[in-house]
Amino acid sequence: MIPDIERVAALIREVAAEEIVPRFNALAAEDVREKRPGNVVTTADLAAEARLIDGLTALAPGSTVVAEEMFEADPSIVARLQGEAAVWVIDPVDGTANFAAGRALFASMVALVERGRVVAGWILDVPNGVMAVAEEGSGAFADGARLAVAPPAPLPEMTGSLGARLRNDPAVRDRVGPLRYVRCAGIEYHALASGALHYAFFRRVLPWDHAAGSLIHREAGGTNLAYAGEPYTPAAPPEQGLLLAPDAESWQALHAVIAAALAR
Repeated sequence: MIPDIERVAALIREVAAEEIVPRFNALAAEDVREKRPGNVVTTADLAAEARLIDGLTALAPGSTVVAEEMFEADPSIVARLQGEAAVWVIDPVDGTANFAAGRALFASMVALVERGRVVAGWILDVPNGVMAVAEEGSGAFADGARLAVAPPAPLPEMTGSLGARLRNDPAVRDRVGPLRYVRCAGIEYHALASGALHYAFFRRVLPWDHAAGSLIHREAGGTNLAYAGEPYTPAAPPEQGLLLAPDAESWQALHAVIAAALAR
């Protein structure tokens, strides 16, 4: 059973206001460390994750958690996504590198997974205070307004998000419209679900980065599939990536461009 959508949204907002926002542009050197080269964690990530774990599991007794920083300590926790218990999937600060560098492009993301299926998702654009929410089969909304993906368009007229390798490939740039990359999946999912961005291709597909966003995008009318063409599931993240587009025809057209580039 899905807890009250608004109670979850209120908890995410509360934790962001108390644990994340006060630390933005106020981190001391000891508040930031590298988990591995190029991948940082801050005291905001850790404090927000702990608060969300306590609050979310209290809202759904018997539920369990898969969270980004928990995974760093125990990678085996992802097996919970294949179990019977409801699972909260948490990314307390998505876009931590932006957050630590003082760039206002970061989000808090939460999804609820039941028997391997994402049934609800929340993404808070923390700097702008905008919350995107979706419940399976009920549409996607941002602060009460229904979300809808951008209408399909010819490839040269589509705005998209691609990683560096594809952005820098002339054969890709010559086939599509303007490209962007903000190093924060949560912000890009807001843009995709609201129609500000036509498509995105993510090579690294971890549950906490995409469980909430993939549901919100689908409920806003979009098509998202693993690169190989099968439905995305957080319990078995696709090795080759996740492609999101306005509709199935656009997905196929974009996939052809990306596949040709990757083959080279």
